[in-house]
Amino acid sequence: MADPQQGTNPPRPGDPVPTEGLDPTQVFGSPPPPPPQKGQAAAGQQGAGAPPPPPQDTSPPPPPVGTAATKEMGYDDDDLKILTEVGNYRFGTITVTLTNDNILVPQHTGTTFDEQRFLTLLRGSISLTRDEKWRIIQAIPKLSQYQIDELQNILEEEKFKFTQLSPKHLKHLQQLERKHSEDWKDLQSVFVQGEAKKKEASQADEIRKQLGL
Repeated sequence: MADPQQGTNPPRPGDPVPTEGLDPTQVFGSPPPPPPQKGQAAAGQQGAGAPPPPPQDTSPPPPPVGTAATKEMGYDDDDLKILTEVGNYRFGTITVTLTNDNILVPQHTGTTFDEQRFLTLLRGSISLTRDEKWRIIQAIPKLSQYQIDELQNILEEEKFKFTQLSPKHLKHLQQLERKHSEDWKDLQSVFVQGEAKKKEASQADEIRKQLGL
């Protein structure tokens, strides 16, 4: 039976999950924020404590790595300063180095999608928390095809809009991406530990059967 407290305290990584999958209503601890609009600070996705966006930030997205930014291209002093500080960093260059190894997608007989693409989009999100990503994966068996497709579209849109923010946001995006990368690695460890526990339980059951217990 579901814990009546799960409505306010959703399950966390490592908690037991029903064999038929987690109910989608238990996925988010709080409603997910929308992707940022151009001119909004990425920090707005992560709560208070971050500086507000510069007024009327009309600077273009960061130039490709290897292309020198100039004021003639529309960048201002703040943009040029941040670009110098972050070097070759662009949004997505940290999570792209990660893998989806050990992240197990539950069986989903009612939906068809590219599991690796789905996980790659999920790991690259800096709006979803570690726990929300785990719960989304656990809810896959109960998600409809429309919900899967819509979630992938939302994650694609989020990724695109973060890449379109001006260079002023790169330093903060870099910090956020580093944190979420560590969270993803932690999630991989959670899955490994979970599989190890299942294996131990299965071996214990087999021993009990052999002993006639």
